[in-house]
Amino acid sequence: MIRKERLANGITVLTESMPQVRSVSLGVWLRQGSRHESASRNGISHFLEHLVFKGTENRTSREIALAMESVGGQMDAFTSKEYTCFYAKILDQHLPDAVDLLSDIVMRPLFDPVELERERNVVLEEIRMVEDSPDELIYDLFSESFYRSHALGRPIQGTEETVGSFSRTSLLRFFRRAYRPENILIVAAGNLKHRRVIRLIEDAFAGMEQSGNGDRRLRRPRVHAGIATRSKKLEQLHVMVGLPSFEENASQRYPLYVLNALLGGSMSSRLFQKIREERGLAYTVYSGVNAFMDSGFMMVYAATSPDKGREVVRLVMDELAALRDHGPDSGEVQAAREHMKGSLMLSLESTSSRMSNLARQEIYFGRQFSLAAILRGIDRVTPETVHAVAARMFASPRVGLAAVGKLGQFRLRQEELTL
Repeated sequence: MIRKERLANGITVLTESMPQVRSVSLGVWLRQGSRHESASRNGISHFLEHLVFKGTENRTSREIALAMESVGGQMDAFTSKEYTCFYAKILDQHLPDAVDLLSDIVMRPLFDPVELERERNVVLEEIRMVEDSPDELIYDLFSESFYRSHALGRPIQGTEETVGSFSRTSLLRFFRRAYRPENILIVAAGNLKHRRVIRLIEDAFAGMEQSGNGDRRLRRPRVHAGIATRSKKLEQLHVMVGLPSFEENASQRYPLYVLNALLGGSMSSRLFQKIREERGLAYTVYSGVNAFMDSGFMMVYAATSPDKGREVVRLVMDELAALRDHGPDSGEVQAAREHMKGSLMLSLESTSSRMSNLARQEIYFGRQFSLAAILRGIDRVTPETVHAVAARMFASPRVGLAAVGKLGQFRLRQEELTL
């Protein structure tokens, strides 16, 4: 049901037929994110993602918005560290409209000077909004410290200084270099016919020609231990602890995902039970895995009272050490596996989730895994394989921490982050 085809101009197309639904989710994915930017161009990918919606050779910004809403569809875009995505979800009968619209915005944006300045102000407000969102701010603060002097440590939105420096000329130059067929992956999932999708895309993207620039080499990051803090007048102290993990396509990914689930990925996880349920120290506490092409980290986030910050960090470190030394028991591994499988199967009932899943598999693996293959991978995880991953990861001396909030009562030394 999953088909892959490379068009003559270099665009890769993936489709998955889901005849039981009436919708189609279509995504134009660009292998271009914030890590592909120089320091002076930090945020330019995100700015372009905004700007292409502000008018094309064929449509005004209002007409772009109406094109999907008038047929009951949805359209949006986002930029990440390693890719940018423009997507639409529509009824199957309106697929040609979605192909036409998405091709228009990624091939023929106007970069109107008036709209450019207006959207610059919008992006600057988005950057300032992060300062008012401590759960987002702490991620940027941690990344900047952990991936010091590397593009992965820079914020996706850029800074007020970099965004303020972009000229129409520099934006056009970057756009022409990045938005080329070799960088583009188009994915569709839903009630569709593969050959019809191919014909629509070939017609809509016919004017896009290969540049022959070739693949870009990425500089592998080095990670750094350290404590990064930002004092803000908040009622809670927001804390993030992180340490090196594995890249997205690592062979250890399934035991890693199970380890994350039982550590802090659900309400029955160790950290949720110990920090929230048993001690009442936090309302929000969870763990997560951030994986990239050639690097990754596992993090634990908690929001607590300023005077409880050190205790929360100590409990986190104790749990990591316990998993390193003793591993999990079979019952919690079984519960974590079932939680992961249930969450995965429920999420993939959506055409948009299926579309995104296919795209990320192609970007990071260069191939597609069936749902059955993923479930088998999860089922093969044992307490021993989880323990092996925990023993390797949680022996690392490179533990980082970020904290945002009232810091007067939060004093922590780097030695207290030693596992």
